[in-house]
Amino acid sequence: MNDNLDQVHGVLTGIPGFEDLPADGYASERLGGLTNLVYRIDTGGERYVLRIPGEGTEEYIDRAVEMHNARVAADADVSAEVVYADAPSGVMLSRYIDDTVTMTPEFFATRDGAAARAGRAFKKMHDWPEPFEFRFELFAMIDDYLRILDQRKAELPDGYADVVDSALPVREALDRNPAELAPCHCDPLCENLLDSGERMWIVDWEYSGMNDPLWDLGDLSVEAGFTLAQDQEMIRAYCGGEPSESDFGRMIIYKAMCDLLWTLWGLIQYSDNNPAEDFWAYSIGRFERCKALMSTAEFDRHVKAVGIRA
Repeated sequence: MNDNLDQVHGVLTGIPGFEDLPADGYASERLGGLTNLVYRIDTGGERYVLRIPGEGTEEYIDRAVEMHNARVAADADVSAEVVYADAPSGVMLSRYIDDTVTMTPEFFATRDGAAARAGRAFKKMHDWPEPFEFRFELFAMIDDYLRILDQRKAELPDGYADVVDSALPVREALDRNPAELAPCHCDPLCENLLDSGERMWIVDWEYSGMNDPLWDLGDLSVEAGFTLAQDQEMIRAYCGGEPSESDFGRMIIYKAMCDLLWTLWGLIQYSDNNPAEDFWAYSIGRFERCKALMSTAEFDRHVKAVGIRA
């Protein structure tokens, strides 16, 4: 048994009900994950997903909040059942959702109705009456990430401070016309959505909180590389018809703002020497995409539409 499997076995047998599970009593398979170790566990009769948190993630993820929100999302029938969760260690065991595919930009482009199914899944979560813990504050999080990077004397892309300053009109527009907050995922990477062909499931609630619900749509659009047609498909399914100019504009400006935020997240991973991918290239790519969108005339038009009270 290699070191990772030794670790998996040690963690798994530390979970109540699994103490006596022998090392040959289950099969494990490494799944995706940029910052954590994630494994599918198959005992022959049941299948689970075991999440072991990555080193250093406790600096910017509140595990107690995540675990509360994951259970709420499961109650809303949007996410997997949480079988076990321990906030101090960050270990979580969830039911594996069978008969689904893990989404990618290519799957969103080729699976008919996928964007609409995602829109309906988000709507179901956002309409759930039980609130999430934590409030996702975009600009406060930008400040927090900048503080972490400053403490580490980490390098920022040239011009990042200028782009943050140029986002001031966005902040003013959102302040003039604030959205009603809802339970949001806040980090909808394609890989956090699982599609059965009939419905979409959402998993991984590390960054979840009460937020403007249009953030989730804008963020997924960026992560999946949606076309205008896919954006329209998703938001029409979400709204049950044509969106208002303000709602559509809000989704578009969040496409830029999520890139602004996740640029800093990527730089934190880079400073942590996270080997999962080239996080410097990841951050620069997101930063350049943010600048490109914010420099368009259409972006200014969307900002103005968001700032007009209905």
